[in-house]
Amino acid sequence: MTKNFILLTDFHIIDRAKKLISPAQVIFMHSRKIIQFHNLNPDLVINLAEKNLGATCTNLCRPLNSYINRVFELQLEDGEGVVAKFYRPGRWSKTAIQEEHDFLLELTAHEIAVIAPLTLQNGLTLGQEGNMFFALFPKKSGRNYDEFMPDQWLELGRLMGRVHMIGAAQRPKERLTMTPKTFTGQQVNFILEGELIPAELKSKFFKICNSFITENDKLFKKTEMIRIHGDCHFTNIIYRPGESFFLIDFDDMVVGPPIQDLWMLLPDLPENSLREIDLFLEGYETFRKFDLQSINLIEPLRAMRFIHFTAWCAHQATEEGFAQLIQGWGTPEFWQQEIAEMEDQLTRIKERSNLASYFT
Repeated sequence: MTKNFILLTDFHIIDRAKKLISPAQVIFMHSRKIIQFHNLNPDLVINLAEKNLGATCTNLCRPLNSYINRVFELQLEDGEGVVAKFYRPGRWSKTAIQEEHDFLLELTAHEIAVIAPLTLQNGLTLGQEGNMFFALFPKKSGRNYDEFMPDQWLELGRLMGRVHMIGAAQRPKERLTMTPKTFTGQQVNFILEGELIPAELKSKFFKICNSFITENDKLFKKTEMIRIHGDCHFTNIIYRPGESFFLIDFDDMVVGPPIQDLWMLLPDLPENSLREIDLFLEGYETFRKFDLQSINLIEPLRAMRFIHFTAWCAHQATEEGFAQLIQGWGTPEFWQQEIAEMEDQLTRIKERSNLASYFT
């Protein structure tokens, strides 16, 4: 089962983790805090593109799906397509965004199939307008696959192996590190400090999350931590006929275990996806060694994904106005369900603590 959430603004589908429960709509409200960001209009978007590219655009300015940033399709006078991406204010620092760009530029320099930002007139890739950072990208259309054939699993493995080979070369300064203690711990603290959980459920929520962090953080100390995509699911992979698969949207780039860029692509639970994992790893190890023991991190990473999404909703709920929340978010019933899901997942983690044994 998959738990999906649909934005009323653009009907973009968010994959909360993998194989959860049922769909729910999202509530949309406007923000005074970041009004410039939400009031972006075609004139401003086109003018910024023309000014920063030194080229003339047509009147095309088509909003594209994005549940955090604002993204527009533009067209230059010569017919070339451009995508303008405006980063949500306050989410990432300037340095952190530049680290995303630098990673993309490194990958492109090694002829790896990603889409790097264009260089602006000032020689940079990151522009700024008021309190907004933005970037301009070449438009590359492609199609998504929700199922991959055996040869495509091999190709995806080779692609990710090359990405991680470059990702391991250096560490960013301001990107998050994906461990339960640092990554999930901060999210749990934010949820608890926001007075969003009913008093009678707060201690139970803390207890289950703290139990997860305490029991699983040590697992992450035993594995390699490198620059990774961080949000690698099938909607962030496009296929371009005559070329290859392209890995897109590095907005959630983190320092984390390489297995994070595999598990959300799986068609089923890992024990039911052995063939797919095996093919992926065969392609991956064409370029770099994969730590088979890190397969044991899949279920802990799934739990982290649960909490990550809940924290994201909490951020929206506590901002001044702009919020995207599932129906019933914040009610006692909602938190009871969240706690029940985490309890089930902790049981699953214990029952599947040696998934790597399938491959060793």
